[in-house]
Amino acid sequence: MTRIYTRTGDDGTTGLIGGRRVSKDSSRIIAYGTVDELNAVLGLARGHGLPERVDGIVGRVQDDLFILGAHLALPQGADQSTWAIPPVTVEHIQALERDIDACQTELPPLHQFVLPGGTVPGALLHLSRTVARRAERYCVALAREEQIDAQIVRYLNRLSDLCFVLARYVNHRSGKPEHHPTFGKK
Repeated sequence: MTRIYTRTGDDGTTGLIGGRRVSKDSSRIIAYGTVDELNAVLGLARGHGLPERVDGIVGRVQDDLFILGAHLALPQGADQSTWAIPPVTVEHIQALERDIDACQTELPPLHQFVLPGGTVPGALLHLSRTVARRAERYCVALAREEQIDAQIVRYLNRLSDLCFVLARYVNHRSGKPEHHPTFGKK
């Protein structure tokens, strides 16, 4: 890729892997665009400084999201092995679960909802949770129209949980107290 602009998208279409053109508002483009947005928010959190342990986790997740995006950019029926796209596996999801479990052991028990905020990196991890949920919803919608790898939806579901735990973890490590909604308090 020598130029960043091609002018081929000026008509409101974009190319999938392999060259097929689709509308920029297609479910597939919305899904992988939201995964890309999630990756960017995680990059922003890293840019604001995360503890080394969390930075390593988030860096690995960013690599995973690039793979998810590649799967979503591959037209239905295309052979992923032709493009050397690694599979999204149950091991990817289990790694997220291990990270969740490990970080939760260092957090106080959760008895109430938590308002997003805290440190800038913590708030960005809270934001990434919401973007992960949106990406998951868009992938579910896409899966109603076309077949996609079911592991993608599972991964995004677990990732939103991890982002929540990481936000709590970062804020806790920084000494920032959690704030809870007043609604429902007695």
